[in-house]
Amino acid sequence: MSNNDFLPINGTDYVEFYVGNAKQAAHYYQTAFGFQPLAYAGLETGLKDRSSYALRQGKITFVLTTALTPESPIAEHQKLHGDGIKVIALWVDDARQAWKETTSRGARSYMEPKVNVDENGEVVMSGIHTYGETVHIFVERKNYFGPFLPGFRKWEPDYKPGDTGLKYVDHIVGNVNWGEMNKWVNFYGTVMGFEQLISFDDKDISTDYTALMSKVMSNSNMRIKFPINEPAEGKKKSQIEEYIDFYRGAGAQHVAMATDDIIATIEQLRARGVEFLHVPDTYYDTVMDRVKEIDEDLETLKKLRVLIDRDEEGYLLQLFTKPVEDRPTVFFEIIQRKGAKSFGKGNFKALFEAIELEQESRGTL
Repeated sequence: MSNNDFLPINGTDYVEFYVGNAKQAAHYYQTAFGFQPLAYAGLETGLKDRSSYALRQGKITFVLTTALTPESPIAEHQKLHGDGIKVIALWVDDARQAWKETTSRGARSYMEPKVNVDENGEVVMSGIHTYGETVHIFVERKNYFGPFLPGFRKWEPDYKPGDTGLKYVDHIVGNVNWGEMNKWVNFYGTVMGFEQLISFDDKDISTDYTALMSKVMSNSNMRIKFPINEPAEGKKKSQIEEYIDFYRGAGAQHVAMATDDIIATIEQLRARGVEFLHVPDTYYDTVMDRVKEIDEDLETLKKLRVLIDRDEEGYLLQLFTKPVEDRPTVFFEIIQRKGAKSFGKGNFKALFEAIELEQESRGTL
């Protein structure tokens, strides 16, 4: 095992959001995004301080958790940050070893290894802190056969809208404060053995108004990709600054979810009321000069406002939702990769201009 592989990760286990009203949020993710009910924990399962709804689509598991008491740390988190991502859980073969390797390299412990047991077996969990109040929990579930985690019971409501073709988490982006990108890039490199895939600076990603810097960190099998953004000096306030102001600090900005058919997925999501950033018509006047030949019909992509980009290995199709809560913080990306390994650098300018229109309407530019 190479030194870089001291932390083997099989994939994203789940993403947990702390929200003001988990019951209603769960309904939204079922209705709008097509997540399927999976498991529930709350008063009825013996919990006194929280309720959690687990939903799944493809390999993506979201957990929506709300506080049942105002003193709860969950309530404090939600009051400070609004609805947001608390836990990015990573699926490992050995949660004790994962904790040992990362804390011995300087990670601050969030949860010492703990064995959770119920009639369906056991799950070992441990955790470390990362940027802001976000944490990584290592989940070892090889001896567990229940629906989700010990303490959860199967959740089977009558209401089950169909899925929308979302398959797995492609990447999760973290926004960090001024001057902190390299600190967190080094954290993922040193503490978790990740390598840097790509970097962008303000020359790559700027409009007349806003700029940012970004570096993408990935684990050895490329199943976990974490771009880290920080603001850069622009004439006006960038979307990264807007996020940090409203989120009150660093946090996870968006989850990118992969599909094998972006046209079908976006058609479904739009029909279910998901709002996307508006890409101007002019984007489509020149995009083919940049991306050359693609399999899809350009007019269809234009109608759905899908963005297209190409790198040395192929192309990708992507689209970004507007923020999914009232604070302009967390949003989602829908992505289909046709060979491309990159992150749509060629689209950043168009994307930022679309975001700036939104910021202008909010009065936060």
